[in-house]
Amino acid sequence: MSTQAQHQYPLNCPTGRWTMFSTILATSMAFIDGSALNVILPSLQQDLFASGVDLFWVLNSYLLMLAALIIVGGSLGDKLGRVKVFKFGILVFTIGSAFCGLAQDITQLIVFRTIQGVGGAFMIPGSLSIISAVFSSEEKGKAIGTWSATTTIVTICGPVLGGALADAGLWRLIFFINLPFGLLSILALHFKVPESKQPKVSKVDWSGAVALVLSLAALTFGFLEMPEWGYQHPIVILNLVLGAFFLIVFIIIEKRVTDPMVPLSMFSNKTFSGVNLLSFFLYAGMGAVMLFLSLNIIQVQGYSQLQAGLTFLPFSVIMVLAARKMGELTSIYGARRFLILGPTITGSGMLWFSFVGMTSGPSVYWSTFFPPFLLFAIGIAITVVPLTTAVMACVDDSKSGIASGINNSVTRISGTFMNAILGAVVILIFGNYVIEAMGSLSVSETVKEQVMQEIPKLGEAVASTDYEAGLQQSINSIFNNSFIAVYQMVCWISAVLAFLSAGIAFFMVEGKKV
Repeated sequence: MSTQAQHQYPLNCPTGRWTMFSTILATSMAFIDGSALNVILPSLQQDLFASGVDLFWVLNSYLLMLAALIIVGGSLGDKLGRVKVFKFGILVFTIGSAFCGLAQDITQLIVFRTIQGVGGAFMIPGSLSIISAVFSSEEKGKAIGTWSATTTIVTICGPVLGGALADAGLWRLIFFINLPFGLLSILALHFKVPESKQPKVSKVDWSGAVALVLSLAALTFGFLEMPEWGYQHPIVILNLVLGAFFLIVFIIIEKRVTDPMVPLSMFSNKTFSGVNLLSFFLYAGMGAVMLFLSLNIIQVQGYSQLQAGLTFLPFSVIMVLAARKMGELTSIYGARRFLILGPTITGSGMLWFSFVGMTSGPSVYWSTFFPPFLLFAIGIAITVVPLTTAVMACVDDSKSGIASGINNSVTRISGTFMNAILGAVVILIFGNYVIEAMGSLSVSETVKEQVMQEIPKLGEAVASTDYEAGLQQSINSIFNNSFIAVYQMVCWISAVLAFLSAGIAFFMVEGKKV
């Protein structure tokens, strides 16, 4: 086989069908894991005796590696062979999934989620690059549309499947289900999908990749350890300083190397910089709301994990239905107006969430959480396709891959830092609410100490069953009300980030049609 795929194929030929099968199946592993994980967090926390900070590490250990390595993964695929690197990513992700399912404590799970993140970084960029290389120009749009629609439908199943398995005490199967998916994908790719790569191979920017990984790791570790050690602890300060230092080193490297991992000159395009800033703030807020909404409705509002999964269905269904239409409208009117309107509607939905306090449970879902969920989903559906289109339209075709990789990485980095900051701040604020409310109760110092020990659990915090019924109910009420207060704060912060995204679109995204 030559350095390029020898032929480009139609969608309905055997090679085309095997390519779609393998790329969709592999990508579905990451999408199912991502959408189901928030729903199974309460069961995971209970079974592995995890604290609130531990849960953030479960999320961040994966996001950290994915955000830091995803551009490198795409670049290596172009240089060394897209199918080869894609198979490597699937293999690492599948092995990491198996270990996650076997984890006996929260530390093991965090380590194995890191392995998943490395695999995902080499796997996720590969699917679209393989589709672009295999299919003819007439078929690419249809192939990418098929991939997008199918993976979105699969993502819908994630929360429902996660909720059902968690309710049955089988949350580990969310990880084990990746084993047959990964094996089938590797076999199909090996025997049925042609290899392709760039004819001109340039050096990989390993020094830039290492500097970025070190920067993100140090900053995230410093933020996540703040609740335990405090803002002024030397280890926290050292990690934050090291993170900033390696970020500066990364920028210097990218300016000097011949083939940078991130060509900084791309950011001189105001629209490209604006769209990536918009992505950073919008996805940071969206990820925070989705996480705390899941914890709130399960741990405080009394929904089962299956019911919690079903609450996300409107979001996914609206995304599927809106995708094609938004593509047509963006072609006609351009991306700018939708990138102003979408985040504004999304932020309004986030604000509405903050006004939903303690409810009587799933029976009132349609009058409590559903209306803001609907508004939130419509806003995101209006935004996603124009956002992707704007990223690709403001660079020439030779840089479309790296442009997509940068935007993909930005959205992951935003989630990493938002979760890190929330992991540091939320537990402190939750503790302050609990301590202040406990002042109204006449209890012993022993009871106060026991209550303090529950604070790191956030929504899982519960009064000891050894207390008399009245005291137990009062303390549980304090825990619930304190968590809802923190959840409302997260909604307010996220809404501000969404409105800021709309402002960025107004001032930085050009209005010309795509």
